[in-house]
Amino acid sequence: MAYLDHAASTPMRTVAVEAMAPFLSADAANPSGSHHSARTAKNALEEARERVAALLGAAPDEIVFTGGGSEGDNLAVKGAAWAAADRGDADGVVTTGIEHKAVLGAVERLARQGMRTAVVPATRAGTVDLERLASVLDERTAVVSVMLVNNETGIVQPLAEVVALVHERAPRAVLHTDAVQAPQWLDVGAAAAGADLVAISGHKFGGPKGVGAVVRRRGVELVPLVEGGGHEWGLRAGTQNVAGIVALAAALAETHEQREEEITRIASLRDRLEAGLRAAVADLVVNGDPSLRVGGLLHVGFPGVEAETLLVALDHEGIEAASGSACSSGAIDPSHVLVAMGIDALAARSSIRFSLGYASVGADVDAALAVVPRAVARLRAATAV
Repeated sequence: MAYLDHAASTPMRTVAVEAMAPFLSADAANPSGSHHSARTAKNALEEARERVAALLGAAPDEIVFTGGGSEGDNLAVKGAAWAAADRGDADGVVTTGIEHKAVLGAVERLARQGMRTAVVPATRAGTVDLERLASVLDERTAVVSVMLVNNETGIVQPLAEVVALVHERAPRAVLHTDAVQAPQWLDVGAAAAGADLVAISGHKFGGPKGVGAVVRRRGVELVPLVEGGGHEWGLRAGTQNVAGIVALAAALAETHEQREEEITRIASLRDRLEAGLRAAVADLVVNGDPSLRVGGLLHVGFPGVEAETLLVALDHEGIEAASGSACSSGAIDPSHVLVAMGIDALAARSSIRFSLGYASVGADVDAALAVVPRAVARLRAATAV
């Protein structure tokens, strides 16, 4: 199989597996206990917190461990909005149409609870429309959520410009960024330095599924989603997933250490895949501005071919890709990201995402170039009959 769906999930890095193993068996105690085994787990948890904090440009007491990116996004967006509502000083929530559905779902929930909400579109390049964003910010905006790297197109968002707009036009607002797709490609600590809340998820960069983290800057108030104990600064009740957390920290550290060389290698593979597809499929369309995307993503349209049908055909021949976010796979509706970029529904329905990562090799590209053009031609011929 040629696995070209790293944006959905990556294989675990060896260092993460090795870090995780002891806390699945011998060191399985609850870190909230007071005996020796509990202290062993607690020490590992706090060492991982310090490690993650340093890599994300934060202090250890600014790290909240979660169950993944979707939970982190919900905690940040809902938690900050609810805190503002409790204070009574702000009632607006602003986001973009290209966000992950975890953010969009949280905003929809807040709208049903009576908060003012606005969802701004993106440009054809794939970046948030800054003029439209500026137009909906005001002094009672409580939360602004703009992602760092789009999970479908791979386009890096102009976060520094967003930060400046929020400070100027919405002084009460906290800024959240979904950085789930970013650690493999960007130094998140530097890229998201101006954000008040930053969410990541382990399985996007070689860590385990079901564990993530939120950077919550000092002074930012959140209402927890899960109540019942003092875990994670009172923001997430429940026994911490020590095994997952130490594995996340190990994966994040290796990702950071190897990022520069991995980006060069992965981007070269992605560019070879794109060049080969362009040569074999004359009317191939690349979605988003190629100069703004990260090294591993290639989001392309094959006019006249239904994306989900093409993905099934590719899967039968050992090529694994996706039509967009893993949380939307199998959806009949066109990608909400592409629609928010102004791409028409027909073109959106013909687009698929190839995503490479640290585990990708040249043979994956070779296999895709051997199979994809042939599958596209076969489906087009069948449609023309």
